[in-house]
Amino acid sequence: MKIPKDDAPPITPLTEAILESISDGVFTVDKEWRITSFNRAAEVITGVSRKEAIGRRCADVFRSNMCGAACALQQTLKTGKPIIGKSAYIVDSNGSRIPISISTAVLRDRHDRVIGGAETFRDLSEIEALRHELEGKFRVGDLISRSPLMQRVFEVLPAIAVSPSTVLILGDTGTGKELVARTLHSLSPRNQGPFIAVNCGALPDTLLESELFGYKAGAFTGAIKDKPGRFKLAKGGTIFLDEIGEVSPALQVRLLRVLQERTYEPLGATHSEAADVRVIVATNKDLMEQVRQGLFRDDLYYRVNVVRIELPPLRRRKEDVPMLVDQFIARFNRLQQKAVRGITTEALSLLMAYEWPGNIRELENAIERAFILCGDERIGIAHLPGELTGQRVAESTDADMRSAHEVLDAQAIHAALKHTAYNRTEAARELGIHKTTLFRRMKKLGILLPEEDGRTRHIKQ
Repeated sequence: MKIPKDDAPPITPLTEAILESISDGVFTVDKEWRITSFNRAAEVITGVSRKEAIGRRCADVFRSNMCGAACALQQTLKTGKPIIGKSAYIVDSNGSRIPISISTAVLRDRHDRVIGGAETFRDLSEIEALRHELEGKFRVGDLISRSPLMQRVFEVLPAIAVSPSTVLILGDTGTGKELVARTLHSLSPRNQGPFIAVNCGALPDTLLESELFGYKAGAFTGAIKDKPGRFKLAKGGTIFLDEIGEVSPALQVRLLRVLQERTYEPLGATHSEAADVRVIVATNKDLMEQVRQGLFRDDLYYRVNVVRIELPPLRRRKEDVPMLVDQFIARFNRLQQKAVRGITTEALSLLMAYEWPGNIRELENAIERAFILCGDERIGIAHLPGELTGQRVAESTDADMRSAHEVLDAQAIHAALKHTAYNRTEAARELGIHKTTLFRRMKKLGILLPEEDGRTRHIKQ
């Protein structure tokens, strides 16, 4: 089990039996970082025999991401403080990466002098596999969600992806329509081809037509050479037409031809070109209502509405907010080379309570803003935008208080009027206010008086 040292505390048979029977790997090192003991679990986890390990430097045996300056055992020997349950990984004898958690302690002799260090490590491979399995249930491509509404979308995405049919994605602004389109592309047989996104609402109609279909030299003044359109650039892949509801009726006719005949003509061309693309369209508008109003062609609507995916707004899937926050924090840490450690419970509670009119895009912007302010701390309430914190909360609270006060005021006036047989003078006396004040409040609250002498008395607004 170990190389004996004269000053080292003796290991009893019972202690050795315990070390050999536990499932955690245990090893010790001397002050030169050479392994002095190595239990059976350490052999199993690393794939290195005890005979091979003892006497070698620990970095040569474990090949961990924490070896060197980040060594936890080195930190413990320097500070004298143990480290408990720190995550790391090692590379075993087969070259496989194994996730582990480690704990460290200082090793002392019988005279309380430091003679090395001890480390235990636990194999987390099964836990990691389970975590990935659970993540798989909540993830499709770059999409993540725990919401039952989104889970139904996740269930059909793979089948939709392998189909060549046109897809219509519906959802409010900021719900992730383009991300769904990219996921469909990545899961499709066309995933080796390009993914070309076009925002149809961002370009005027004449420019959008040449952008989609391209043009030939001489098609118009200034067209000195051919320019390929987005349908040409997307050949063999997917074209995503966002905000399809913004397209004019004239251009809708040309899009209809592409979907029906799978051909198009660049501006100034004398022959058609094949449209070898998968078409995905999206809108935040009610296309059926636009058809009824004559703003969208019904034949084009039925062409794009072959397969439909409806994305719920974030306010209907708030259980996804913590997952999305974690995803955004991880992304911005990578992009900005920072080490933000998460978000406080209080700040997350505010995010969960907010209605998110801008949906996922607004949440992402809020986290990005927080990154600018929080340094490497956890994101707190002070780092969140004003609309999520005190200013809007105070305004909302004031409005609620005014509303509640008016309801109570109306109830008191009705009760006093009823008690005094609708005599306003007596009712005002009972309420402890002047008759004109009562009249003014009744007018403000729109309180009706009962019929009298065949007439209905009403305090006019």
